[in-house]
Amino acid sequence: MTAHADAQSALHAHLTTTAALSRVAGRLSWDQEAVMPPKGAEGRAAEAAAMAAVLHARQTDPRLGEWIAAIDTAALDPAAARDVALTAKSFARASKVPARLATALADLTTRAQGIWAEARANDDFAAFAPVLAQVIALKREEASALAAPGQTPYDALLQDFEPGANAADIAALFDRLRAGLAPLAAEAAEAGPAPALTGAYPHAAQMALAREVAGAFGYDWAAGRLDLAVHPFSSGGRGDARITTRVDEGDPFNCLYSTIHEVGHAVYEQNISADVFGRPSGDAASMGVHESQSRFFENAIGRSRPFAEWLAPKVRSAFGDAAPASPEAFFRTANRIAPDFIRTEADEVHYNLHVMMRFDLERAMIAGDLAPGDLAEAWRARAAADFGAPAPNDRLGALQDVHWSVGLFGYFPTYSLGNLYAAELEVAMRRDLPNMDDLMAEGDLAPLVAWMTTHVHRHGSVLPAPALIEAAIGRAPDEGALLAHLARKVRALA
Repeated sequence: MTAHADAQSALHAHLTTTAALSRVAGRLSWDQEAVMPPKGAEGRAAEAAAMAAVLHARQTDPRLGEWIAAIDTAALDPAAARDVALTAKSFARASKVPARLATALADLTTRAQGIWAEARANDDFAAFAPVLAQVIALKREEASALAAPGQTPYDALLQDFEPGANAADIAALFDRLRAGLAPLAAEAAEAGPAPALTGAYPHAAQMALAREVAGAFGYDWAAGRLDLAVHPFSSGGRGDARITTRVDEGDPFNCLYSTIHEVGHAVYEQNISADVFGRPSGDAASMGVHESQSRFFENAIGRSRPFAEWLAPKVRSAFGDAAPASPEAFFRTANRIAPDFIRTEADEVHYNLHVMMRFDLERAMIAGDLAPGDLAEAWRARAAADFGAPAPNDRLGALQDVHWSVGLFGYFPTYSLGNLYAAELEVAMRRDLPNMDDLMAEGDLAPLVAWMTTHVHRHGSVLPAPALIEAAIGRAPDEGALLAHLARKVRALA
């Protein structure tokens, strides 16, 4: 074999094992949030730290640089060349972070997640604030190690979720979105919201409905499972893509739409091409692209008027007279536009305001302009400005999201990028599938999922996120499609 072939073979073997170990680490995290007993937290922190040390050592192995230098990328197919490019980038980035810091972050965030969950259950922000401060201190240290010359600490962290993005561009996008959202929110308020659901919605019936709807969206039950979690999430890929949801017996839409959202993530993972699975090019293109799938499933399909024709009778069958009386009533209830304290339950118009608030608060904490102990009060003030009133407690305020407890600073803006991409993808899908509404009304979502698999899912990260979306829609994306989608939704409810 040539030096090129030897290096390529060695690199592939190394990356395959590293990816397998990373999936094991992900399974530890899933277990912690879904089924681990509370007293397992300390032991799990040690396990997570040990795994982080192993992964960091593999990601910074000096042989990676030698193999990369020996490979002639011009002789490779696009996916293999992308593997080398992504590995070189990961190697350079991981090498900047001391092993001590990577291990400490894994240990701390594992313990912090449990502290957050207990504090949230008890509505006790003071119990969470000290460990939040510790997490932020370590994330700032990590950001300082990662930041390129002239790059802000927040932008350095943002690269883990949306490579190539920066806070200045996101802030400008959010300013444009806010300018378009304000009149839509006012227009919706003038029309008044649809009635909220009232009644009792049994746990077992909600979970049975969630499973049926997940199957309709193409979720492969032989390659996944549904469990409960404090904050719904998805985990894994291809043959083992798990989802979680939560149940409120006074609100079946919480479970229903949380499940649809996580199914969007999981179906993306299940449909990434087997040819690139386990390789760097087999990862999702970015979290913005990942969120585009969950938000598309949840909103473009799940909250559409045509899909209500199929879904409303099933909800009625599950819950009887406590469910909306007709598909039109279901559509209006599912799209009820009114300020809400909870991001995951917010309507499409107010959802992005939730993201903008978190984006501003987390930037301020990473920059040192907002002390972690002052977060709850800052949250209340911002919520009052954006939604008309502060949340009645911190469980519905600064404690509602799991992200900061596990160190995910820079994740929140990807939700709005996902909304933007989802709206653009819907326009392109409707161009190619002119009978899309008829298919949704029949509950026949396979052609829609197949379109997404062809244009997004199967490619993994062979293309960078902006190039992937541009190839799917035929041009560079912007916020116009999202604002047009929201305007149609508001006017459909008038």
